Amino acid sequence: MARLEITQTKSYIGSKQNHRDTLRSLGLKRLGDVVVKEDRPEFRGMVHTVRHLVSVKEVD
Repeated sequence: MARLEITQTKSYIGSKQNHRDTLRSLGLKRLGDVVVKEDRPEFRGMVHTVRHLVSVKEVD
């Protein structure tokens, strides 16, 4: 199954509370953090919510 490499590229300072909560639930705590998650609809939706704060690429 494909996996997503999610990197936080921008700070969450000044963003909405639900964006902060989404970043935290993805496992991103600070600028430059990288997490690898399974490519599932739940994670795709979370990434879509904070798409302006993260960058995503697919890894195998």
